[in-house]
Amino acid sequence: MKPPRAMLRKRWLWVLAACLGALLLAPLALDRLFPPNLTRLHSAGVEVQDRDGRILSVLPAPGGFWRLATRPEDVSPILLDLLIAAEDRRFYDHVGVDPLALARAAGQWVRAGRVVSGGSTITMQAARLLEPRPRGLRAKAIEIFRAFQLEARFSKQEILGIWLTLAPQTGNIEGIRAGALAWFGRPASRLDAAEAALLIALARRPAALSPDRHAEAARAARDDVLRRRGAAMLSAEDQALALVAPLPNARLPMPGLAPHLARELARRGDSPIRSSLDAGLQRASERLAQEALARLPERASIALIIADLATREARALVGGAFGAESRAGALDLTLAIRSPGSALKPFLYAMAFEQGLVRPDTLLSDLPRRFGAYAPENFDRGFVGRITAAEALRLSLNLPAVALLDGIGPARFAASLRSAGAAPVLPRGVDASLPLALGGAGTTLRDMVGLYALLGDGGRAGGLRFTPGPAPQDAPVLEARAAAAVAGLLVQEFPGGGPRGVAWKTGTSWGGRDAWAFGFDGRHVAGVWVGRPDGTPIPGLTGRDAALPVLARVFALLPEAPLERAPSRPDAPMAALGSDPLRLIFPPPGAVLAEGAGPVVLRVAGGRRPLVFLVDGAPLARDAARRELGWTPPGPGFYRIAVMDAEGALVAADVRVAPPGAPRAEGALLRLTPAE
Repeated sequence: MKPPRAMLRKRWLWVLAACLGALLLAPLALDRLFPPNLTRLHSAGVEVQDRDGRILSVLPAPGGFWRLATRPEDVSPILLDLLIAAEDRRFYDHVGVDPLALARAAGQWVRAGRVVSGGSTITMQAARLLEPRPRGLRAKAIEIFRAFQLEARFSKQEILGIWLTLAPQTGNIEGIRAGALAWFGRPASRLDAAEAALLIALARRPAALSPDRHAEAARAARDDVLRRRGAAMLSAEDQALALVAPLPNARLPMPGLAPHLARELARRGDSPIRSSLDAGLQRASERLAQEALARLPERASIALIIADLATREARALVGGAFGAESRAGALDLTLAIRSPGSALKPFLYAMAFEQGLVRPDTLLSDLPRRFGAYAPENFDRGFVGRITAAEALRLSLNLPAVALLDGIGPARFAASLRSAGAAPVLPRGVDASLPLALGGAGTTLRDMVGLYALLGDGGRAGGLRFTPGPAPQDAPVLEARAAAAVAGLLVQEFPGGGPRGVAWKTGTSWGGRDAWAFGFDGRHVAGVWVGRPDGTPIPGLTGRDAALPVLARVFALLPEAPLERAPSRPDAPMAALGSDPLRLIFPPPGAVLAEGAGPVVLRVAGGRRPLVFLVDGAPLARDAARRELGWTPPGPGFYRIAVMDAEGALVAADVRVAPPGAPRAEGALLRLTPAE
């Protein structure tokens, strides 16, 4: 018995519905089974910006490709207009595939017997850039399928972003932002019509159109984009100017300022990363470091940091020698643990002032002394005798510093440094001891710059920061008056001249392994380290000769601090720096000089030049602009050494010149020049 006609019709309707459902569900199933591969889009390089959003440094993507995530708003509007006009005029109207373009391409293929144009939309090109494969009909079919997938997942602006991020720009350069930096050295947002047209042309055939190797072909391709596609959006005058614009003849290096810090920040977050550095100051600091490096001994390196005094935000950081010629170029020497030498002494004196152990005018003894089995010596192995605490710090004498640490207690001093964010690094199982006063522990340039910021900022602790943000409200770890007193004592002119109003101190580690110089004014704090990355000694290396001249040049780069924010004098803690009083630094009152030991270097700080040096009322011939003078005593006896500045201020010291072999009483002076 045959089934009724109505039943057969119903069965066929079910079969037809099933087939239609399968046709509808098949794309969804295929989409789930074969989603687009977005790996290349998400494996972009890292961009580190300065505090104002300027490109500071770029790190490549995995595989060594220069590729930066790019959004339509990151490029110039003329580039987007030219791109859509040249590659896909109906981009905003289709759903990934342009049937008219495909039909035109097929007709050209049939007539010419070869592919004349591909008919690819920007969406199809984006699909090909995500998953590159050899050209062919199979590849074209996959591109069409992927184009529908992309249109279903992303907005038109996001699809443009895929193309802008991955468009080839020759060699290992991918994307419009990377291409703009490599070929024109500027952000993609600042490209003009000629530059934009070249990058669009390069994306079609990067190897054949590279302007440094195929200049004529590159020019023809660029001009084709300008003539055929840019006519509707450029005036005749602008088009004419674009057509005669020169082509780049070489790839430019990618931005690479602050390479050490850029690598560090790249591990912290997603690109772009905003740093606290200032691109202009960073560039100037790197140039300064390279120039200084050329005058240093073989295999020496240099590191420096400049930071904002109030916020502790770093404005420039040079981590060491860089470049192919430096085997240690990858090392960030601002993090290297080194001996600070005498650079810790200001904090020792500040603690002593705070605790009332001494005042700046307290007389201390700089004579041979043993502390148990420890017998420290001065830098030049001489001794001054009786000297004020202020001058002992300025002359960086070792015996008074060790005596102060003995009174404070090494453990307490180490704990104070730890509270300030600069814990001294000691060998495992070793406690802090008296050599800590002279650099007998490890520290880093970053920690030391933070410590000097504490002196210039009223005793407030706070480590350096390398990304912008609200400044932390750290509690003071040192009494403000003690910090101001030490800051005032350190205010002095740089040897050989330089910016005024800077408080500075040097340090040299044992054996000439590390040379340091630190300084601050009312706005900035800075530190310089010089040495060899492997820690081997450099004969004759001192902070005063190697690091201090660099520090002076650093402060010459910076704007002068206003007087109301400058470090104050110890005898008037809130006074402006402009009233730096005249001081006779060397020799101190009551000094005994050894006859025949050579010229005595008379040294002055503060006051207003020109200066007049007098011995027993008679002026000494000299250059009145300098603050040091060599004087050879005419014979044994007592002398009065005086200095007068341009405003009539006078300072004096009575000294004695002893004949050779004479007994040296307390206060005898064996050294004739100031210490390191």
